[in-house]
Amino acid sequence: MLFPMPPSDTLYQALLDRDPAYDGQVWVCVASTGIFCRLTCPARKPLRANCRFHDSVAACLAAGFRPCKRCHPLAPMAAGDPVIQQLLAALDQDPARRWGEPDLVALGLDPSTVRRVFKRQFGMTFLEMARHQRLREGFTTLAGGGPVIAAQLEAGFESASAFRAAFARLLGRAPGSLRQDALLRADWIATPLGDMLSVCDARHLHLLEFMDRKALPAELARLAKAAGGEIGLGRFDPSDQIRAELARFFAGSSARFDTPLALHGTPFTRQVWQALRAIPPGQTRSYGALAQDLGRPQAVRAVAQANGANQIALVIPCHRVIGADGALTGYGGGLWRKQRLLEIERGYRSPPPGLAPDRPQA
Repeated sequence: MLFPMPPSDTLYQALLDRDPAYDGQVWVCVASTGIFCRLTCPARKPLRANCRFHDSVAACLAAGFRPCKRCHPLAPMAAGDPVIQQLLAALDQDPARRWGEPDLVALGLDPSTVRRVFKRQFGMTFLEMARHQRLREGFTTLAGGGPVIAAQLEAGFESASAFRAAFARLLGRAPGSLRQDALLRADWIATPLGDMLSVCDARHLHLLEFMDRKALPAELARLAKAAGGEIGLGRFDPSDQIRAELARFFAGSSARFDTPLALHGTPFTRQVWQALRAIPPGQTRSYGALAQDLGRPQAVRAVAQANGANQIALVIPCHRVIGADGALTGYGGGLWRKQRLLEIERGYRSPPPGLAPDRPQA
């Protein structure tokens, strides 16, 4: 972006006014619908708490949002590149189609060229864009109570085994084993930093992780075993609560998380997690300092292991732990996310007396 991102309140007012001044420079992602739009979109305006603003289409797509079919936010990019225009039109006409490189060749396109132009414009390849969209549609169908075959067809998988394999890679289990009446239920949540998965029972949040975390299937298996039950699809009240709190967090209005938690860990591990929750937004701690806070200065390695075992991202803020030299250390969701979360939370930092608090940047 060639100019600083305006404050979120300014952009939200521009959205309400359908101000064309930001067209092609800022886009809005709507957490309640999973869709991103131009600020001039004619659709009914979302609540402020559900809006998150980005300065690129790539950021919107990487966060798991789908382009709006009313304002067509991808159209300007497509207009400037006939390859993008052709493929986005094909994807819009048949979103369930299972694309592969032979399909691109059949259209007279070079797969490497397609990969390069989409990666440059959107931060992901065309095949990744198509695959992610299909799988999300299948998840939504299953979560709504639809049969596996309907979810398979909605996701554009001709082969039942391929659909089961794709789901197993994502969730560690076949779609047919995910029941709507399970005691634990998983929900897909779109956020500006990528799609997340929440797992809740009727009273507590048990897991909150980014969908692309490689350890997610293993974490789900451990959770099912620890909770003594299978994991299904759907929502409970805590699912809706954490969804709303995440929307407020990314919208810049609140860093408070009050969703009741179910903590699966040893007494020491749970003690570390509680200490993590005591770190104020906008601040960080080293592993050594955290061990000192717990009165266990020699337990730095054990503190690090407990930090890495956290499976409720953001709510238990393990991203606030850094190296003793101030460097970012490993984060299961990716160091780029850790950096971005810390940047967001600087806006929630308590100011010195007499100064106004910082505003989170959109």
